[in-house]
Amino acid sequence: MTTTTAQIISTLAEGKLTVEVAQTELPEPKGSQILVKMEAAPINPSDLAVLTGPADLAGAEYSPGRFVADMPEPFYSGQKARHGMRLPVGNEGAGEVVAAGDDEYAQSLIGQRVACVPGTAYSEYCIADAMLSLPLGELSSEQGASAFVNPMTALGFVETARAAGQNAIIHTAAASNLGQMLLKICQEDDIALVNIVRKSEQADMLRDMGATHVVNSADEDFFSQLCAAIEETDAYFGFDPIGGGQMTDTCFRAMEQVAARNMSEYSRYGSDQAKKMFIYGRLDLGPTILTPAYGFGWTLSGWLLTPFLQQAGMETVLRMRQRVLEGLTTTFASSYKRKVNLEEMLTREAVLEYSQMKTGEKYLVTP
Repeated sequence: MTTTTAQIISTLAEGKLTVEVAQTELPEPKGSQILVKMEAAPINPSDLAVLTGPADLAGAEYSPGRFVADMPEPFYSGQKARHGMRLPVGNEGAGEVVAAGDDEYAQSLIGQRVACVPGTAYSEYCIADAMLSLPLGELSSEQGASAFVNPMTALGFVETARAAGQNAIIHTAAASNLGQMLLKICQEDDIALVNIVRKSEQADMLRDMGATHVVNSADEDFFSQLCAAIEETDAYFGFDPIGGGQMTDTCFRAMEQVAARNMSEYSRYGSDQAKKMFIYGRLDLGPTILTPAYGFGWTLSGWLLTPFLQQAGMETVLRMRQRVLEGLTTTFASSYKRKVNLEEMLTREAVLEYSQMKTGEKYLVTP
């Protein structure tokens, strides 16, 4: 038996992005699939790539349950593969399992509240994989709505650093919800963390949480502060959600300056200190600017959660999931500025606010 559901759909066609609440037919769940009545789903930066992207949201036409915005070049042509496709949105969320396929484990979840990663979470109902879902027990859907993307990403950073033999991490845009989780994890696991923020109030917040190394990019002596933090922690391994601009370049330059100070012999090629940065987001959609004057021992790479989980192995993933479940009200707790239903999340006021991805202004969708 099919299920009719209201669902957020994003369509890119003829130079315009249309996002609307539409009626969709969901098939009966099969095998390990579960049908979840969605109760809460966060709007994460990773959702915005499909939900809004770089569309002209300020100049968009808004109507109840719908907005239409121009998609500028080169972004429109650069997404040619999705032209005309009706894409559901919402990476993660939580709700009650109301039906399941014939898989024994999936059947056992009926009536339980779970966190899940359906990719269609902005919907009244969605189909999810039971094996990727997390039973929440006595926790509410709001407490479990953000149980995957940010917690597993923050844990993934630590796992990635450990696998590379690193005991210190640099993190930019560190006052974010994810950044606060990473700080708590590093405190628990005795890993040095250099937190880069851009406002004094963000620096104060992290210091109040016990952060030892916080540097503010707005300070005149930011670069010297960053070098001092790297000197003290040996942090030559970092993660950057900004993407565009020169923050990654600045981290590389600071790493090299510290490494060069400690060289016992001069080399025209710079230090041989290995330096690595990962870009895991695009808060800045502009070009990533590099000025490679930091030796030749540097590597810039991308980092995404799904490929990491695929490579990490089931034992590691299950260990990470259990840690998240145990810490959902502490280490991995999320807070939200505003709750909206499907129609409210497409109003001009809401779209213009959550699309800015400001620290402390996360939205929760309650379908």
